[in-house]
Amino acid sequence: MAREINPNDTTRAAAYKLWMKAPNPMVTFFKTMDVTNLVRISKRRQLKFNMLMDYCIGKAAAPVKEFYILPVGEKLIQYDTLAVNTIVKNKDGEVSSCDILAADNLDDFNRDYLKYTSEVANRCAGRDLSADSMVIGTSAIIDTEIDGAVGMNSGIYNNPFMIWSRYRKKLCRYYLPVSFQFHHTQMDGAHAGRFLENLQKEINDLK
Repeated sequence: MAREINPNDTTRAAAYKLWMKAPNPMVTFFKTMDVTNLVRISKRRQLKFNMLMDYCIGKAAAPVKEFYILPVGEKLIQYDTLAVNTIVKNKDGEVSSCDILAADNLDDFNRDYLKYTSEVANRCAGRDLSADSMVIGTSAIIDTEIDGAVGMNSGIYNNPFMIWSRYRKKLCRYYLPVSFQFHHTQMDGAHAGRFLENLQKEINDLK
C-alpha cells in the first residue's frame, strides 16, 4: 500500500526542504563487497548469484525505515512493503524490468524470482510493483567488469538503485564492486552507509 504523507510529520522534513528542488539531489556511494559466501552458496545449491544479491538487498533494506519513504514528483509517499527490481533479457534479445517483492525467506524469494523473471522474459513486458511497494532498482552488467557507475538524475525515477558487474577473484576470496545511488530527500549518507553494512552482513550470514 502507498499513501501520501506530510513531510513535516516525518524525520525527513528538513531534507525535503533542502533537496526536493535541488538540481541534483542524487548521491552515489561506491563500495567493494566480499561476496565469497554468495559465490559458494550459488555453486553449492545451484542458485543464481544475482538472485542471491537481490535477496540480500531486500533483507538489508528492510530494517532501515528511510527505505519506506520515497519522493515521487513533489510528494512524499509512504510504503508498507519493499520490492527489488531486476533487469531481465527477454526472448527478443532486449531487456525488460521485473519487480519482485522482498521476502524474509530465501526459498520463497527464489521461487518468485524464477517465476516472474521467466514470465517477463517470455512476455517481453515488465512487472511493475511501484504502485504498492517502494522498489529498489538493480542492474547487473555481466558482460564486463566495472569499478562503479553513476546513475542519471531524471527527476522521474527517484528510487534507490544498485549497479554491479562481474565479481572478481583475489586469492581465495571473491569481491564485487557496487554502486548505490539514492535521493537525498529519502535518506542521508548515514542511512545509506547502514544499509551497505547491513548488506555485507546479510551476505556473510546467508546459509
